[in-house]
Amino acid sequence: MSRHLVDRLLVGLPLEAVLTDPDITGSYANDMASFCPAGTPAAVVLPRTVEEVQHVMRTATELRVPVVPQGARTGLSGGANASEGCVVLSLTKMDRIIEINPVDRIAVVEPGVVNAALSRAVNEHGLCYPPDPSSWEMCTIGGNIGTASGGLCCVKYGVTAEYVLGLDVVLADGRLMTTGRRTAKGVAGYDLTRLFVGSEGSLGIVVRAVLALRPQPPQQLVLAAEFASGAAACDAVCRIMAGGHVPSLLELMDRTTVRAVNDLTHMGLPETTQALLLAAFDTADPAADLAAVGALCEAAGATQVVPADDFAESELLLQARRSSLVALEAVKGTTMIDDVCVPRSRLGEMLEGVERIAEKHRLTIGVVAHAGDGNTHPTVCFDAADPDECRRARDSFDEIMGLGLELGGTITGEHGVGVLKKEWLAREIGPVGVEMQRAVKAAFDPLNILNPGKLF
Repeated sequence: MSRHLVDRLLVGLPLEAVLTDPDITGSYANDMASFCPAGTPAAVVLPRTVEEVQHVMRTATELRVPVVPQGARTGLSGGANASEGCVVLSLTKMDRIIEINPVDRIAVVEPGVVNAALSRAVNEHGLCYPPDPSSWEMCTIGGNIGTASGGLCCVKYGVTAEYVLGLDVVLADGRLMTTGRRTAKGVAGYDLTRLFVGSEGSLGIVVRAVLALRPQPPQQLVLAAEFASGAAACDAVCRIMAGGHVPSLLELMDRTTVRAVNDLTHMGLPETTQALLLAAFDTADPAADLAAVGALCEAAGATQVVPADDFAESELLLQARRSSLVALEAVKGTTMIDDVCVPRSRLGEMLEGVERIAEKHRLTIGVVAHAGDGNTHPTVCFDAADPDECRRARDSFDEIMGLGLELGGTITGEHGVGVLKKEWLAREIGPVGVEMQRAVKAAFDPLNILNPGKLF
């Protein structure tokens, strides 16, 4: 089958676009998630045109071969992991920014465009593309769309789904479908565009996207507030949001994360702090906004509030947050990064619960959070060479998801379901929800060849 598959692919693809060397194709088997099984691809295809993607899907349909679409493989749920004998469809070569329109405030891009590259390109026109996942220097727009990714600025500007206006999608049988619009408004028919956002490549292959842009905001100023407990920091978050403030960023780091960042970067963050809250404003008068938020932090029990004096100091404070996941990985060598989102009002309970789980399983678990959204990233640190520690890490990961659901939250705010959280998706949405979602999947992909084994 493999030789026949490759021959059929080469009918409509240049030789250099089809990779079959096992040493090379094996490097495309996984994304960045732990504990997620992956198969061996039969071939990796790197198309450059829509027509080439269509040829791949027609061939896959004809031969009943699974296809796993991939971007930069920075995902954290196993959603881009290869299925056994599949065609991995890597879209990284489709990386053109086709159009930037300052009047309509849209960009038209191919899926392989890197998030940071788009951001810099639209900045030159006085515009911005707000979604900014932590991996924004590497991750692709196609991958962002597939997982409905978020980022640090979501508290004010929202997530990827809110910026995708229209899509060109190659369906499982190779047909090309256009969804959505280029206009500021539009409600014609079902919102199929939103359906594809977060579908993890299970309904079709995004080959072009129309993205909404915003005017570029002023540079933001950042405030750092130290707290003697996670509960006090979460109380401050509630006061800030209830007070009607709209920070451009509201991030939380627990004591474990602060210490890990210090160990890695020697930034000199206060080791006595139990929680560090970072708030930012990109308004016309950010200093006044920071002063108001600083007062709320003090009312919630902050032991120290330090507003940045300028943009350079603000950037230095943000470096601590951006370094957190790398720092936690250095604690034991391997991490499982959870992605549980809870109502803001339950954020304190979430942090306390994670601390109990860490103690129960004798593990180091650091928490960073997009606190303004209630989106927490409890990060389990463990030694991958220790089987017992691996088991405890997996058990703690599951307990954290269970805690999130108990608090009225969701198992994933921005990383997606993939392989890692399949069982938990069913628990969250219930049997009727699973049945209806499977019906949608069957309507778009009746042969179940698009990223099979993910989500359900």
